[in-house]
Amino acid sequence: MSVLPPSSKLTACPVLYQDAQILAVHKPAGVLSHPNTPRGVPGQNSAFEGPYDLSERRFETPAGPLWLIHRLDQDASGILLAAKDAVTMQKLRKIFEEHQIEKDYVVLFAGILRPSKGTWRDALDEKRAEGKVRAFVLRSGKPNAELHYEAKETYVHAGEPLTLAQVRLVSGRTHQIRVQSSYRDLPVAGDEIYGRFTLNRRLKKEAGLKRLFLHAFRLAFKHPITGKNIEITDLLPDDLDSVLARLKQR
Repeated sequence: MSVLPPSSKLTACPVLYQDAQILAVHKPAGVLSHPNTPRGVPGQNSAFEGPYDLSERRFETPAGPLWLIHRLDQDASGILLAAKDAVTMQKLRKIFEEHQIEKDYVVLFAGILRPSKGTWRDALDEKRAEGKVRAFVLRSGKPNAELHYEAKETYVHAGEPLTLAQVRLVSGRTHQIRVQSSYRDLPVAGDEIYGRFTLNRRLKKEAGLKRLFLHAFRLAFKHPITGKNIEITDLLPDDLDSVLARLKQR
């Protein structure tokens, strides 16, 4: 089994964790997890370097192949995980598929979470048109999307309540947190697809929120090769931290 050594030729994103088999980076908001074309080319503002094979979910970096394990929305920030060899890739993807991993997010919701701690289970579907994806909750069907949430702090801005929460994704559907919250009239602040657009404009102007307030801050799992417990964390970015500081002043 061949593995890639630590290398700056794998990614331009800040590295959060790296060993012989695994690479975890901080994906900034606005950066793609991968190119959106079947044969991605360099220069498409992606998290990792080199052309991308969409069917294999594999980058051909200057240092060798790198397999993407999961994805984050372009507008979200946080931890993005990749494997440096095919064996690790298969084991990591199985860990994700079997929900043997803790995936935690910091989210600012428009509204008040009631109860303050709970679980959402829904049947989600999606449609693709002209290269864009839109997800939605089905009125009936077997649930395929599950998350747990816990409110941490509340704010009021322009007469509207906001709730800062920690969310743990059990599944990993397209736009899952954004769709499940919007379905309950609790959209993610700054969401330009499923959100409250008037509130978004006010938050941008008055609190400096210029993007989706959704950040993947923690991954915890058992290393598929060494068996060690791995915990990777990514602090809330300065732009989101600054938004909270402004909200606290009001």
